[in-house]
Amino acid sequence: MKLLKSAVLLFGLAGVGAGVAQAAPTAVIETTIGTMKFDLHQQAAPKTTARFIELAKSGWYNGKSFYRVVKGHVAQAGINDDNHPDHQKYRVPAEFSDKLPHIRGSLGMARDEDPNSGSTEFFICLERRAHLDGKYTNFGQLSDGDKVLDAFAALPVDEKWIDNPGAKPIAFHSPKQPVLIKQIRIEP
Repeated sequence: MKLLKSAVLLFGLAGVGAGVAQAAPTAVIETTIGTMKFDLHQQAAPKTTARFIELAKSGWYNGKSFYRVVKGHVAQAGINDDNHPDHQKYRVPAEFSDKLPHIRGSLGMARDEDPNSGSTEFFICLERRAHLDGKYTNFGQLSDGDKVLDAFAALPVDEKWIDNPGAKPIAFHSPKQPVLIKQIRIEP
């Protein structure tokens, strides 16, 4: 038995340094309108991915709403309050990548004007959003749940526009019927 344990230990250790790739983590986001699965870009955005995983595993997102849904743009969830203590507590630096375009189903870190202000809010692109490339951290891609993403894109919304001096107004539409996050599971 001791020999068997030694063989298992040696085999396991040999795999660690030998370039054995571990599967990238995935996030399963269960909402009140369905479930979506995202492959996380841990290599390209390690700090953002780690923060998202930490918050998801702690249950932080459970019960939070997708408070912003803009057709042809994004569905956004988290805390819609830059003054909330968690907004500062969980900040992560920007991890922009020109190699990860914001396409339909991309999972991105929301932020304010400061590129390093991402924290708890994330968005899912409902369509290709080229103007976000290199300006927002893309940390995942939809791998399952395309019909749920279609349901987000079709949600009836209350339109709200926020004045943006010197630029066009910002669409801040909210779903007429709240969409809540039941839970986010991280696999494997």
